[in-house]
Amino acid sequence: MLNLKLKFDLHRDVESDILRKEASVCRVHDYSGAVDTRILNIERDGGILYSWKGATGTTRIGRYDTITRQNKLLYTFDKQVCVSSCSLNKEETLLAVSLAQNTRGEERLKPMSKCLTLLIEIHPINNTKVLKAVDCRVKVQFLHQDTNRSVLESHLLLLTEDGYVDLYHVLLTKQEGYRVVMANPDRLSKTAERIVEDLCWVQWDGHTQRLYYITNKGKFLLRCVQFYPTHHCETVLEFPLELPANPFHAVKFVNLGFDHYHIERAEKEVVRMQVFTSRIGSMCVCYSQPVKDEQELIYTVVLVHKDCSKKFRVSLGGDEPLQKASPLHPLFIPIGYYVVVYLQGCFLHCINTRQQEMLCHSLFLSGHDVGLDLQGGSDTVTVLYAEKEAGGCMLNLTSGRIHSAELSSTYLLQILQSKTSLRCPSSWSDPQRLAALHCLLVYMGNDPNLELKIIEWLCDNVNPFETFDQIQEFILASLYRISFEKSLGLDKVLPYSSVFEKQELPASLLEVPGVVCTSESHIESVFKGKARSLQGFWSELQWNTERTKYLDTVPNPRYRNSLVEADWSKARSETRPSSQHLEENTKKVLSMVDTWSLDKKLVPLFQEEDHQQRALIGLMVDRLREHVNRHLPRLGKKKIDSLVVNYVAKLLELIRHMLESVWLKQKLGPRVLSLTQQGSPSDWSAFHFMFRILESVQSLCLPLPPGYHTVFAVFAVRCLPHHTFLQYIDHGFLQLTETFVSRLMTDLDNSDANERLKFSILKRLPEPMERRIYHMWDHPISSASISRDYVKTLLEKHDTNKGTEFTGRDKPAFRPEFLPLTYVAKILSDIEEQALNPFEEQENVDARFVEETALKQTLILLGFEGK
Repeated sequence: MLNLKLKFDLHRDVESDILRKEASVCRVHDYSGAVDTRILNIERDGGILYSWKGATGTTRIGRYDTITRQNKLLYTFDKQVCVSSCSLNKEETLLAVSLAQNTRGEERLKPMSKCLTLLIEIHPINNTKVLKAVDCRVKVQFLHQDTNRSVLESHLLLLTEDGYVDLYHVLLTKQEGYRVVMANPDRLSKTAERIVEDLCWVQWDGHTQRLYYITNKGKFLLRCVQFYPTHHCETVLEFPLELPANPFHAVKFVNLGFDHYHIERAEKEVVRMQVFTSRIGSMCVCYSQPVKDEQELIYTVVLVHKDCSKKFRVSLGGDEPLQKASPLHPLFIPIGYYVVVYLQGCFLHCINTRQQEMLCHSLFLSGHDVGLDLQGGSDTVTVLYAEKEAGGCMLNLTSGRIHSAELSSTYLLQILQSKTSLRCPSSWSDPQRLAALHCLLVYMGNDPNLELKIIEWLCDNVNPFETFDQIQEFILASLYRISFEKSLGLDKVLPYSSVFEKQELPASLLEVPGVVCTSESHIESVFKGKARSLQGFWSELQWNTERTKYLDTVPNPRYRNSLVEADWSKARSETRPSSQHLEENTKKVLSMVDTWSLDKKLVPLFQEEDHQQRALIGLMVDRLREHVNRHLPRLGKKKIDSLVVNYVAKLLELIRHMLESVWLKQKLGPRVLSLTQQGSPSDWSAFHFMFRILESVQSLCLPLPPGYHTVFAVFAVRCLPHHTFLQYIDHGFLQLTETFVSRLMTDLDNSDANERLKFSILKRLPEPMERRIYHMWDHPISSASISRDYVKTLLEKHDTNKGTEFTGRDKPAFRPEFLPLTYVAKILSDIEEQALNPFEEQENVDARFVEETALKQTLILLGFEGK
């Protein structure tokens, strides 16, 4: 399910270089001494700080640059010390370290303090200043703000196990043009600013320069302190958490380096917790309680941007008790907008933090086949989170390796293909397939090769599953992908899945075997920053939270395609769009499609007028624009209009792309659209797939590309018996376009079967189209019909102009003796001289037959003969 990619190997990237340098110090060619290299901290720029025991009995601190892949010696202690915390300022001029008392060696620090915190000048003088000498653990961390100012100043966080955080402001000065030294070494203690007190848990987010901490004042509160490019900081957010009593036996430090001299025992951890954010305004707080004797794990994911909390209770199953070697807490791994909850050897839960309403949009896997290749077990693994990366990283302190984690598209495809693939014997449920499909389409869908594989899967599995329609899911999820990056507020406004359209959801989509989920709304988050201060991420998070609260109170905030159904039913009875405004919408969409690459244009779409589909395109743009404007006016009308037009254009392009893929897969050539050949097995496959697309789209009331019905009708007449073809028309599955009917009349010969088919189709055409089609069919009946219509039109026009009324025999005013045949012929001759010839430039016209037909029609109208 997860792919792990090696990004850093302590042995490969650091130790081999150290051994070579130590050998040169010892003046031997092969130094085989133990260097005891240990990772200390990872700074915001990705630089890795580490320490090792030197060949001369010293402790050294170095830095590995992940970009240049170079190692640099920062500082050397003149004896072996135990470095429990370390941080380097952005300019690499100051080094802060906390030294733990070494109780196992002869060399010890002063007995009155268990931890000594130092601030060291490393460029280039090596002056040292003592910041703290206390009997508790101390963590150090420099701020790394992005600023263009050339001020010589550094800011250092000092966090203690006693539950407080101090901020030191260190002024620097240059000497001799290049020496950078502290300007106020004797006044450092006076610059300290107490910013947090009484904390029991704290997490540092170096990339965003945020400090999260929990305090307990009657109830547990999670607060966040944001540090700005200056030394200024403020508390911007707080909200309560439901935690068990005494959740931390000591202050818990997260993402504040790695203390190799204070190993916390997992069984003593009551709660394991971590906070994840994304730049577009989402925030997740994840925490778990250890596995109980009853083999049940409880973990909670608080979705601040969704104003809700989800508590999961997972039964680990099995009659045998969990082995002691198994971890007691799961790992929380952020991958994009998913949070992966992983308990080694038990389960993996990939939680969708954007579409959290239903369990079926989050993938849950259980069993030993979800294991990750983590040497030493997950208890030795620390999750590192960099907001700028799509996925989290995992540091294994035992092996000294850092792996990036990403979801495996291959594994997800196997879940989809499990019904038809002999290589995947596992039996997956429909909710698992649905979750895997959405992960592939929404999270990974920008990969065109992956999209082709999904379309191939759709072609091979045409029939819908019991609980969901996979073609509808493909369309809606792909459309959602193009818009969700614009704003998180679109999550509950735009369609995401066809299951929301169902009046009654299948029970299997609402539950996952072995998982119990309880949701709580309204987490009472309070944004404390001033209006001018809440910018960037905090502004987005606040707006997303407020918008979620509003949308939770609005009935049907998510756009439903049924909103256009009534209007479209009215438009279907018309030959053209009912409004110029709607036609302008359609032109915008089709012009957008024209600007995109249409590949090889294998399928003749967008090459004809289709007034019904044009009306539906315009209606969808109009209704979708109104819906987004009503619920998300903050986006602005211009942005919303662009979003909606792109949305509908992408819908048409998706359908075209599916047909192009089928054309290539079935190796269909240009002759496939010939009406004179019988359908091949490949034609049957394409026809069946087009029918499924049509069925899925119509049930959602979505438009089709102009020309789709023509291509579909060609396949239908090639593949279906004539009586079945006509039934498809009568039941509304086939829509007869003028392009298709005209080709049918001209391409098929007038055999008995074809003649019957043509007559049957003509009877089903609307009258205006029927008149135009008659001109294209070389048949006596069509000529007779044209003649009758011609004479009738001439006489009606003469009646209107002259006032002469021709009525039936039963009317008392009818006097046939006053209308001799010569007089009628003269009238017809006069009218014909002024009228257009309906057969002008038309082939296959028998002039003699037309004269006879006109005369007979006249006699019928005069009442001399019956029909």
